[in-house]
Amino acid sequence: MYKQLISEQRYTIEVLLKQNWKKKDIAEAIGASVSTVYREIGRTSGKHGLYTHDWPNAL
Repeated sequence: MYKQLISEQRYTIEVLLKQNWKKKDIAEAIGASVSTVYREIGRTSGKHGLYTHDWPNAL
């Protein structure tokens, strides 16, 4: 079953990416699958390729 990420999970992704965590470890930390983390990063990375949890407001 598909569940959307909540804002706290998105914020955690942003913080952990800045700390150079592996995506597998980020997924484990937020309780999501690795593919969900990859999709979230790809979907919300800005024009410079940087992930922001506040997308699309950050564009």
